[in-house]
Amino acid sequence: MTSPDLIAVTDLAGLLRGALDVETTADGLVPHRLPATVRLRLPDDQFRMAESQPSGVRLAFRTAATVLELEARRTKVVYVGAPERPDGVYDLRVDGRLVDQQSIGGGHRRVIDMMAGTTVVEPGHTGTCRFADLPAGTKDVEIWLPHTEATELVALRGDAPIEPVPQTGRRTWLHHGSSISHGSNAASPSTTWAALAAAAGDVELVNLGFGGSALLDPFVARTMRDTPADLISVKIGINLVNLDLMRLRAFGPAVHGFLDTIRDGHPDTPLLVVSPILCPIHEDTPGPGAPDLDGETVRFIALGDPAERAQGKLTLTVIREELARIVEQRAADDPHLTYLDGRELYGEADHAELPLPDALHPDAATHRLIGRRFAETAFEPDGPFAPDRD
Repeated sequence: MTSPDLIAVTDLAGLLRGALDVETTADGLVPHRLPATVRLRLPDDQFRMAESQPSGVRLAFRTAATVLELEARRTKVVYVGAPERPDGVYDLRVDGRLVDQQSIGGGHRRVIDMMAGTTVVEPGHTGTCRFADLPAGTKDVEIWLPHTEATELVALRGDAPIEPVPQTGRRTWLHHGSSISHGSNAASPSTTWAALAAAAGDVELVNLGFGGSALLDPFVARTMRDTPADLISVKIGINLVNLDLMRLRAFGPAVHGFLDTIRDGHPDTPLLVVSPILCPIHEDTPGPGAPDLDGETVRFIALGDPAERAQGKLTLTVIREELARIVEQRAADDPHLTYLDGRELYGEADHAELPLPDALHPDAATHRLIGRRFAETAFEPDGPFAPDRD
């Protein structure tokens, strides 16, 4: 229940970080990770759904409030025949520390039947999460929005005035990737591998990780070209394989075109190309991939034939070899371009200790591992994202 003595924020949009666009609704606003002009071109419901889920998006503000309330309307995704996903989590961080987590009930339900190829949205009402007993005194606060649920922000209230956090001068890291970058099975929005790496590197994250949709789409490259950034990374491969989207002949030129477009807007920005982490089902077996819904838990399987590599079908091994070749070729004229083999973030030894629960996505512990290793590789003094790197 809303407390009548709380002060409501008049400009929610002014507190948002990590969003590239804001859609105004009858009740509030919806943060988006792609501009409106690009959203009109999104080719399928999967991409539209992934874009609408605000991975990496947070409200950032300065306040002396000890009580905060956030009213929002979520859209929860439900897959027919699969166990229901946990509720999305709102992470409250105070001066960089995670101090509370809440969920919001109600909201819309997006019911997806993968076998029938249908989607139905069941409408619902808003809910409120309340953060109380916060530390006294002025503090910098972030509320990270759920990375697994679309969120319509309706109101933010506190028992003291809420103001935007002054600009810190921190560098902005723009990242694009698949569901693993989106957050897959991470425990919460500020503990996805990308969020953890950003915190370790002391950078502002703009996360363009889209579940099932890291497909070298030109409009994503143009968005990255036009987005201010001090550091850029692209993680390429797994979705191209598990959707069986293209052959080797198309892959190389598509990668070159994607990087060329980014470079049109960021000619000298550090640009890191990251190949896929280890995924045994697709290391040497092409896609498509498919969910196996026969058991109590969802697992993914590869439906391709390893012999089809001779006809140009992509596997993760093929993609890593091609990405390494492309980056080596381009780096001769682009000293700010580097390559990272994804198996350095999660490889065979890691899989033996922390296997992928559904054979495709890392769990919460593996997100922490990947985030730590990425930070150690990219942000350390000799890394491609080092603060003083020429």
